[in-house]
Amino acid sequence: MSPAIEACGLTKRYGYVQALDGVDLVVPHGTVFGLLGPNGAGKTTAVRVLTTTVRPDAGTATVLGVDVRRHPQRVRSMIGLAGQYAAVDERLTGRENLVLIGQLTHQPRSQLKARADELLEVFRLTRAADRPLSGFSGGMRR
Repeated sequence: MSPAIEACGLTKRYGYVQALDGVDLVVPHGTVFGLLGPNGAGKTTAVRVLTTTVRPDAGTATVLGVDVRRHPQRVRSMIGLAGQYAAVDERLTGRENLVLIGQLTHQPRSQLKARADELLEVFRLTRAADRPLSGFSGGMRR
């Protein structure tokens, strides 16, 4: 069985800043893995590469055996991500935030509103869908 996550030589630069410099990583199936390090160590960038929201400049990575560069949509369809803090815009409604996240993750534009409605229903947030997130609890935001 291939690893759940595998990265080899991941590199990412933002201008003059070297965010990742040859990161190698193997996470076996069925394990719990924590990515720890000081501020600026590249943890967030590595997660963004593995979740296909950022393309690496060099190296390879697979998630559940799928190449993150060649098949980003397939990777996105198999994973979920919930950060420590909910990355939301408190001025937008729940529905608007979901549509925004769909845009940021390159979901098909024609399906954004329907998918947002579907997620609101799945997480039983339909009644709160059109309220600004400033009134949501931490769990509702995530």
